Amino acid sequence: MIRSDKFLHAENIGWENPEPGVTRQILGYDEQLMLVKVKFEKGAVGSAHRHPHSQTTLVESGKFEVTIDGETAVLSAGDGYYVAPDLLHGCVCLEAGMLVDTFSPHRADFLK
Repeated sequence: MIRSDKFLHAENIGWENPEPGVTRQILGYDEQLMLVKVKFEKGAVGSAHRHPHSQTTLVESGKFEVTIDGETAVLSAGDGYYVAPDLLHGCVCLEAGMLVDTFSPHRADFLK
């Protein structure tokens, strides 16, 4: 079975750089669920993409212009969004901040 350790201390987990101005830290996961923190610099772009996973995201800090399936909204700290499987989605960071993503099932592509 694929799964993370039970307890995860952020200071012991490395950050990856998937796109310019964007870093992510993979937290708890198993085959059915994954939690990921994604830090954005102002102006950084989360390129439009799609995947077969359900995703829900919390805007922990900052301000983001999020587009899902052609519909756009500006979201700030405390807001969130849901992306159904296979919908095209992406974002632009308007004020530096962090998103907290959850995926079901886990993103095996993030673990390679």
